[in-house]
Amino acid sequence: MTIREKAAAMKLDSTQMASKSAEIRNQALANIARVLLENQEDIFRANEQDLAEALENDIPEAVVKRLKFNIEKLTGVVKGIEELIGLSDKVYETQLVRQLDEGLTLVRESCPIGVIGVIFEARPDALVQIASLCIKSGNCAILKGGSETKHTNKTVFSLIYHAATESGLPENCLFQAEQRDEISELLACHESVDLLIPRGSNAFVQYIMNNTRIPVMGHADGICHIYVDKDFDIGKAIPVIVDAKTQYTAVCNAVETLLVHKDAVDALMPRLNEAFRARNVELRATADIADRYGCKLATDADFATEYLDLIISAKTVADIDEAILHINKYGSHHTDCIVTENSEAAEHFMRMVDSAGVYQNCSTRFADGFRYGFGAEVGVSTGKIHARGPVGLEGLLTYKYKLYGNGQVVADYVSGKKAFHFTDL
Repeated sequence: MTIREKAAAMKLDSTQMASKSAEIRNQALANIARVLLENQEDIFRANEQDLAEALENDIPEAVVKRLKFNIEKLTGVVKGIEELIGLSDKVYETQLVRQLDEGLTLVRESCPIGVIGVIFEARPDALVQIASLCIKSGNCAILKGGSETKHTNKTVFSLIYHAATESGLPENCLFQAEQRDEISELLACHESVDLLIPRGSNAFVQYIMNNTRIPVMGHADGICHIYVDKDFDIGKAIPVIVDAKTQYTAVCNAVETLLVHKDAVDALMPRLNEAFRARNVELRATADIADRYGCKLATDADFATEYLDLIISAKTVADIDEAILHINKYGSHHTDCIVTENSEAAEHFMRMVDSAGVYQNCSTRFADGFRYGFGAEVGVSTGKIHARGPVGLEGLLTYKYKLYGNGQVVADYVSGKKAFHFTDL
């Protein structure tokens, strides 16, 4: 069966998937968590094979870090599934009830999107998170992982699929595309696939966006910033910046650029530079910082670069507005933070920075569906249509309008025979 044929079958089954009760969907999730734990040794063996092949093929270190799937990551995804089970059901939730006229009532109700195609590189844990969220939200999902994790993904998907269908979900609730040439075929399935979510490099996401008629939700870059204001607390600034840069470098919510108020440089940089050196972080900075601390001079290209490595660019700014201007110009609208004790400065920054996540005095690494209490996420959206930021359960739902009447016709309202009397119930 081709991808096009499979997508068409999933489209037909999507209404059946959407109609499954919360109890059935939650039971499927519980069974998935159980089989993943019961078969963890098979998963780890498959992952070791992927890791060995990655090293043979000189896969970049940042990608190797993402594709590693060990007990910590397995524990994390299982905990995410348990969080999902605990979340209230949002499918077919009433959002609005409005009486248009006597006997004519409008209801807006949430509902699944339908068939979602998710294309992602590395990160086998993403496959678990995506499949789990689609099940919880009543959506069918086509999953295409990268070739670098083919053994792990195949093992994990088989366990997930059988647990889901044996729990009562439709045969076509999930499908794994395994061949690289199937991506082009999937991009052409605009009649059957309702939404595409790409996760990967800038070039990869841009390719998806430019080669399909299917709506795409996601982000191409993760150029996150931390701005240290003049009214900062050094005891908060150092741990926040270090965590944002070093806790896990190969992810989209790691900080890539540091902006420092000119009046904060002398107090911040000596201790921060020492902390960077202790953790092998390479600092690239504007001349005023580079000359004093012996680091590499930053270029404009550095400020537009997602390093995904132990490298950070730094720039001195005259004031908060220069920092905001820089972020809005060079940033990817993902997650940006201000370190300040001035609440007015924080609110100004949060209002003016055009990003999906704006923080005060905390690491950008908090930009994550699990850490937001969403259970998990299918990705981070930097767009402004439909969903923004970490996309969890609610981001995978849309809505429909249901109108209950009693023989009313529009002609009566156009002629003036009847009139609307809008009342929210």
